[in-house]
Amino acid sequence: MGKGASRGDTPGYELPLLLFGGFRTLIDRLHARLAAEGHPDVRPAHGFAMQAVGAQGATASDIGRRLGVSKQAAGKTVDRLLTLGYAERTDDPADARRKLVRLTPRGYDALARSAAIFDDLRAEWMTTLGADRVRAMEAALRNVVPEETAFRLDATSWLGAP
Repeated sequence: MGKGASRGDTPGYELPLLLFGGFRTLIDRLHARLAAEGHPDVRPAHGFAMQAVGAQGATASDIGRRLGVSKQAAGKTVDRLLTLGYAERTDDPADARRKLVRLTPRGYDALARSAAIFDDLRAEWMTTLGADRVRAMEAALRNVVPEETAFRLDATSWLGAP
């Protein structure tokens, strides 16, 4: 038993489970709302991949690197985004030998709706927990999460391939 548990405190293993549970709750609620708003086929891996594509577009290798997965795994997710109409392949204006993946208007719509829904979900947490507590939680997490990993997109490398 760890020191915290011997003092009647919460065992240390609960912290990552609660953080992941909060993440999962937010993501599940996001996807339920996205489905209701016309994006029923979007999955969490698709959202990570669309973020990795970015506004300028990206090659499959770039997407794989940003997600922390192989080019082949990234290619499978890109193929799914193409099939669903969230992305398209275009010629790279800087290098005719390369193909870029770019978001379509449908992809941008999914991302814009996601951003608005996340704002709504954060507001709901503020109503439930109090605005000061949510802001304090965010500030505390910024203090313990290394800056270089705070907004990394490669969660799929340790949660499973997209």
